[in-house]
Amino acid sequence: MPTPPSDLLHTDQQRVQLHTPEFTADPHQAYRQMRERFGSLVPVELAPGVPATLVIGYRTALAILNDLDRFPTDPRKWETSVAADCPVLPAMQWRPSASRSTGHAHTRLRAVVSAALAEVDPHAVNAIVKRIAAPLINTFCTTGTAELVTQYSTPIAFAVINDLLGCPPAISAKAAAGVAAIYDGSDAQEGNRAFEQSLLELIRFKRATPGADITTGLLRHGGTLDEDELLQQLVLFYGIGMEPVQALVTAALFRLITNDRIGMLSTRDALDDVLFEDPPMANISFSYPRQPIMIDGVWLPAHQPVVVSIAGCNSDPEIAGGDRTGNRAHLAWGTGPHACPARSLGYTIAQCAVDELLDALPELELALPADELQWRPGPMQRALAALPVTFQPSPPLPVP
Repeated sequence: MPTPPSDLLHTDQQRVQLHTPEFTADPHQAYRQMRERFGSLVPVELAPGVPATLVIGYRTALAILNDLDRFPTDPRKWETSVAADCPVLPAMQWRPSASRSTGHAHTRLRAVVSAALAEVDPHAVNAIVKRIAAPLINTFCTTGTAELVTQYSTPIAFAVINDLLGCPPAISAKAAAGVAAIYDGSDAQEGNRAFEQSLLELIRFKRATPGADITTGLLRHGGTLDEDELLQQLVLFYGIGMEPVQALVTAALFRLITNDRIGMLSTRDALDDVLFEDPPMANISFSYPRQPIMIDGVWLPAHQPVVVSIAGCNSDPEIAGGDRTGNRAHLAWGTGPHACPARSLGYTIAQCAVDELLDALPELELALPADELQWRPGPMQRALAALPVTFQPSPPLPVP
């Protein structure tokens, strides 16, 4: 194994802290400063005492994302170096899912997920979103005010993914309670246990009463998967179907409300503008080199996280700038062997959710200045904490 020369290694004194309020407040400025100081590879700290390398060069990211041999995504060796209470561990820890596997395990698990997704009818997805959107809009359309994260974006994302998974109300209520405990910090460990228990209940329910849903598809195509592997695929679906989708819906609504140029675009182009500028999964693509690797003149340590910054790479001057209408070269859905297999589904849900709200309430306005909106903290996500709006009160919509 090669020994990297000390002058080509980043030091802890240089590391940029991604877990600070300053980074949350203005990550775009942080990426610009990182690029000026370090170039395409930046020494960062994801949490106190958790070093990593952040990739903010677009072409460097493409090389890494397409090279599973040198940049595998299995974090188990790294996990032995961090404390059990490490705040970023839950998002980065190993699970028997395609996104955290390599080699045969990755191929086997991804094939099952892709086969289940291939059976989803996009026209049916539109109908599901519309059916769920109308009752939600009716809870606030007569009042003239709303907070769209809690009253629309989050509940519609959760309800749609439950419908697609064939999760009945009694089980989805338990899952929702578990997710709430995880995100509000009241008891994350117990919340995670309750959430996973509800998904095990869903698996058993679907074994007994199969339907035209993703869970049934996983069971049908995943004959070689054990119960924990099935569980983790459902965890993955909730993970990509809830937080990123609600953040995308919220951010697109914010842009459409406040930006005249965006207002002239189609909803799909507005979504892509968000995915270029403020992708919800900003820094959540991890790999762990098995041995020291030199890339772009920098030695990357073995078993230390290499994080492709989707947001940082999208703002790389080599590809940024100009009119990007219709341009979908952003990395928000990933690329290579680990590209998101639910890309089309995510677009469909977000686009329909945005369209349904703006069709019902076309004159939404922010209830406070845009620069007073707060972003949720953390190095990995980019999501508005709240989106308060005002509008002309409207009568309830007919419920399909």
